[in-house]
Amino acid sequence: MKKTNATIKKYIKYIFIGLVTGMTNGLFGSGGGTIVVPAMTLLLGVEEHRAHATAIAVILPLTVVSAFFYIANHFVNWELTWKTMLGGMAGGYAGAKLLNLCPTALLRKIFAVFMIFASFRMLIG
Repeated sequence: MKKTNATIKKYIKYIFIGLVTGMTNGLFGSGGGTIVVPAMTLLLGVEEHRAHATAIAVILPLTVVSAFFYIANHFVNWELTWKTMLGGMAGGYAGAKLLNLCPTALLRKIFAVFMIFASFRMLIG
């Protein structure tokens, strides 16, 4: 079966998005969603809600791989991890439920404000 140029270009986009997302997640310990969601919506034309939901599925294996290296190098603070993980699981559940209720335009604005705020906080230190 012969691949068309459009199909090849699409696969190149998938690989590029995956590499950048994986490197961001591995290097910074998180942040893959801030790369993969805009990449899926802008480069692949994925609908906003589907991009956010798919980002979680994409980031899970990346996080597992990154966590393996962080744990192996003794970078994990386990006391902090367990306490934060409980709240994170509850927040993840609540966020997934809220995604269904949030209109696309509002979701895009909330995500943009979050990214701008996070960027500003990182810049001012």
